[in-house]
Amino acid sequence: MAKEDKIVFCTGGGCTAKLGAGVLSHILEKLPRGEKDPDLLVGYDSRDDAAVYRITDDIALVQTVDFFPPMVDDPYTFGQIAAANALSDVYAMGGEVKTALNLVCFPESMDLNILGEILRGGAEKVAEAGGILAGGHSIADTGVKYGLSVTGLVDPRRLTANDTGKPGDKLILTKALGVGLICTANRVGEAAPGAMDAAVASMTTLNRSAAEISRSYDVHAATDVTGFSFLGHLHEMMGGRLSCRIDGSAVPVLPGAWQAADDCLYTAAGQRNRNHTGPFVRFENVPFAMQEILFDPQTSGGLMLAVAPEEAESLRDELQKAGLPAQIVGEITEKRDAEIVVSYPE
Repeated sequence: MAKEDKIVFCTGGGCTAKLGAGVLSHILEKLPRGEKDPDLLVGYDSRDDAAVYRITDDIALVQTVDFFPPMVDDPYTFGQIAAANALSDVYAMGGEVKTALNLVCFPESMDLNILGEILRGGAEKVAEAGGILAGGHSIADTGVKYGLSVTGLVDPRRLTANDTGKPGDKLILTKALGVGLICTANRVGEAAPGAMDAAVASMTTLNRSAAEISRSYDVHAATDVTGFSFLGHLHEMMGGRLSCRIDGSAVPVLPGAWQAADDCLYTAAGQRNRNHTGPFVRFENVPFAMQEILFDPQTSGGLMLAVAPEEAESLRDELQKAGLPAQIVGEITEKRDAEIVVSYPE
């Protein structure tokens, strides 16, 4: 591929391109609700990962959509990441992927071979997920954007919404944090050696195996950690009725992320996350670099699982045996004055 044909790196690529949580909440609050349908098990009221609609007592549809500009130069890799990110919402709800539709924005003046590589990467991830790519929609645009609309199925009795955790539940994170910081460092040529390779490996890993393993355990709630950051999605999990304590030293971090944070290679999205979620967080002895990692927007991040305390270690061990960097990172408590307390050893 000629140099001039490469995708131009977008400073707002991946999940850093999301609207901020505060702005989005303000918009959603103004939408007309309409009559409540008892079969709509999950809508946007809980700020959950996907919508869930019950068809029968045993079957519910899981519907989600996600797309964004590129955060890597290689179109095939971008397609893989964008697809893995979109598919993740079905896994976060406890579902299985069934079908996917491509969503494409692409400049007419750009080499169509680039688009072909993006779609090839996405199609391979849909197939890896066990789903069927059933069509899509494309429009001409001034920049490249790609993602999927995904439909899955879930047993309504096994649904894992994001805000149904219980006091005492242990919190398990299945992927390491820091992809936003690393992608920013890479864009300006300051990424640590090997850091971008590790970030890409993480972003292209489906959450399928983590979801499948967790189905054998007493998981009360789940979400995937994406653009609103570890702390932002944790805030959504607390749902205004719970609190939690996080051991900052237990949170898995990608190599190079700490250095990027120390070098002040922050994203605007990370600062929006801090502004929105910061008032709900109390840090105790947490280095500023680690704070930035916890506010860092993730693209195709891992699952955060609220699991019964007696099963947490077994679930963590099984996830690690599957090759995932999963760790127990904290515990849900009854509601306290500070919603999220993050501590760090002296």
